[in-house]
Amino acid sequence: MNSKTDISSVRLTEYSHGAGCGCKISPKLLNEILGQAQDQIIDSSLIVGNESRDDAAVYDLGDGRALISTTDFFMPIVDDPYTFGMISGCNALSDIYAMGGKPLMAIAIFGWPIDKLPAEIGAKVIEGGRAACTKAGISLAGGHSIDSPEPIFGLSVSGIVKIEHLKRNTGAQIGDSIFLTKPLGLGILSTAQIQKKVTSNDYKQAVEQMCQLNDIGSKIAKIPGVNAITDVTGFGLAGHLLEVCQGSKVGATVCFNDLPLLSNIYSYIDKGCVPGGTQRNYDSYGHFFNKLTILQNTVLCDPQTSGGLLVTVSDESLVDFHELLKSHQINLRSIGKITELNSTKEVVHIE
Repeated sequence: MNSKTDISSVRLTEYSHGAGCGCKISPKLLNEILGQAQDQIIDSSLIVGNESRDDAAVYDLGDGRALISTTDFFMPIVDDPYTFGMISGCNALSDIYAMGGKPLMAIAIFGWPIDKLPAEIGAKVIEGGRAACTKAGISLAGGHSIDSPEPIFGLSVSGIVKIEHLKRNTGAQIGDSIFLTKPLGLGILSTAQIQKKVTSNDYKQAVEQMCQLNDIGSKIAKIPGVNAITDVTGFGLAGHLLEVCQGSKVGATVCFNDLPLLSNIYSYIDKGCVPGGTQRNYDSYGHFFNKLTILQNTVLCDPQTSGGLLVTVSDESLVDFHELLKSHQINLRSIGKITELNSTKEVVHIE
């Protein structure tokens, strides 16, 4: 890029073929790629590996604590480089919080098309990632960079958790209430922004939400009756809830009208602002749901970037759960219940 180019005019989203977590490989194709683990070293200290597609790997340190390790990165979902770095950082940190942990440090993952975009813009991306780490109270301690055809940024994060507070996506119990800590619709609004159909207020709300840490997870995890936590990202609410149900060997019922949504989502759907990842998600796991309307599919399968936490809570712990949320100025209502698994064909029922 010519050094005289007005950097403020650069639109990062024009340099990538996918946006945020919407560029994740589809669940169906990912299953084919990963296949069955062969000749893997059996380590009794590895508490959580890839067997349940949980949010992070967890290693027993032998003193009642465990090390949490995760990585997450993607291509630009916004045009502003600093904000892109901030969103990507918050998204990666979310995996630690979803396991009930506290982040310790982060390492940057950085790919940059050096022949297309100046280093100054890349520096702002790193600055945004560093700001997300500062927000979480940790250091961005180093990283690795490559010359790549498209801009890429993310973090590898290490965290710590007391094993008694570790939460997995496999612990949901029949009768649990299901909660979601952030509204849905980020993929839809991001697509509306790319198509230049979004209002400034609606887009501002989406960006603010993506820049919000899921640190409430490390506090929620200390409540004994919180049985399962996962974060909702590129596979959409439907995909991540399905992972919880399959890992826990349970079913779920969700009330569609109780789902929290970002502003004016339905109007953007009417305008055709539906990301390509939505259909890929549905094609991967739609057969595990009852027959849904096009609108329900679009919302439930919408890829989220730096989305909220999906939490299942026993009836006995609902008072403690809501009291904790209230102390952090958070008010949530249940979106459904964990149920007995009556059929391997229909795992989740949407009402």
